[in-house]
Amino acid sequence: MAKSSILGELMAKSFIERLSTFSDKVAVIYQGKEFTYKQLLEKIDQYCELLSTLPPHSRAAIIGDYSFENIAFFFALYANNHTIIPIISKQGIEEKLSEVGVEAIFDQDTLTSHHIGGLQKTTLDLGNDSGLILFSSGSTGKPKAMLHNLDNLIQQFENKKPKQLNMLLFLMFDHIGGINTMLNIFSTGQTAIIPNNRKDVHHIASLIEKYRISILPASPTFLNLMLLNKVAEQYNLSSLRMISYGTETMPESLLKNLQNSFPKTKFLQTFGTSEVGIMQTQSENSQSLFIKLSDPNIDYKIVDGELWIKSKTQVLGYLNASMECFVDGYFKTGDLVESKIVNGEEYIRIIGRAKELINVGGEKVLPQEVEGVIMQIDGVLDCLVYGEKNTITGQSVGCEVVIDKHKIPQNEIKKIIRNFCKGKIDNYKIPSKVICKENLESSERFKKIRKISQGGGGIDN
Repeated sequence: MAKSSILGELMAKSFIERLSTFSDKVAVIYQGKEFTYKQLLEKIDQYCELLSTLPPHSRAAIIGDYSFENIAFFFALYANNHTIIPIISKQGIEEKLSEVGVEAIFDQDTLTSHHIGGLQKTTLDLGNDSGLILFSSGSTGKPKAMLHNLDNLIQQFENKKPKQLNMLLFLMFDHIGGINTMLNIFSTGQTAIIPNNRKDVHHIASLIEKYRISILPASPTFLNLMLLNKVAEQYNLSSLRMISYGTETMPESLLKNLQNSFPKTKFLQTFGTSEVGIMQTQSENSQSLFIKLSDPNIDYKIVDGELWIKSKTQVLGYLNASMECFVDGYFKTGDLVESKIVNGEEYIRIIGRAKELINVGGEKVLPQEVEGVIMQIDGVLDCLVYGEKNTITGQSVGCEVVIDKHKIPQNEIKKIIRNFCKGKIDNYKIPSKVICKENLESSERFKKIRKISQGGGGIDN
């Protein structure tokens, strides 16, 4: 490849060309330092020169979370039609690098070559386009490596109107939601704020206050942590125009509490998976958890209560797993839904995950349904329901709760839960085991971690 220039070969990609129109606007704030779109383009151009010795259509891993350098290198790889593999955790990294045939590694601003191992050839054809390989979380088994056509993903961000907003890059660099947020920010000339520690709710709240952040994409688990830590009382979060949430089921009681704490903020439920991408949604109303999948790029159907989706942005395939979860072009999401018709249009509500169902003597229990009831108890701050092995019924229902000890005596919590649940849910759904916790464990992607029961079910997604 000949030496690149910002006004030359880089502009072959319309997305990169669009970045040049924002020039002196701030693109990234990282570790307290501001970088303009002009500086971002200059860094991309610098990295394009670095990539000049890399063979065409190489697979390159970017190690680490968001940084100014990693973002610039991402777009340099995209501009040169390479395939990008963002990897945050170094746990099991050698196996991942081998399985997808990584040829180069970018780590701490240094590019090194890598011996190709594992799958060097694939029938999945990118043509002359750039690619993106994402790994599943691996919480239910070996992480799946999925190949996206990155040009296809980015195409949906063309013709977006510029916006003068600050947005937090909360979802991770190796997550489809994080990639979607990043592309949305830079396609519209917004400013990306990169947190130093996304697990620290006070740090996140301080960033919202300092930079007047308008949009916060987060998970229900993280939003509940914000409530538990009362950050809305300690920081000025009035700049928040929208909080978007997804990745797991939102309890109705939690949504109400969030709306009470952020009365002037719009809440938007998003939906997507690593396999099909992030899609446009519309809420039935501000209090409802029913959404309409309004994205023109998708088709969906509900089969035995499970949501199946066919999308123009779905993966080309897995590199290390079978495609049995794809049927006639539809991806079986594993999400269980209920639906209703409003003014002639279908709205759906995610009610749980098929693999999280608890089997109590042949009766199926949705953990999220039970959690939704328990969370209505005054003094219950958080709750996790899971399947416990039971020699008689196969499984029984267990739960962990975080309580306000000023409102609920710890030695009374099991009795309080059982009495409250009676008449609201079937008796077999009422937890037979209750454990008080100071806090509930969550994954790196801020999703509740459900215990694995040897009786089946109760597995984190």
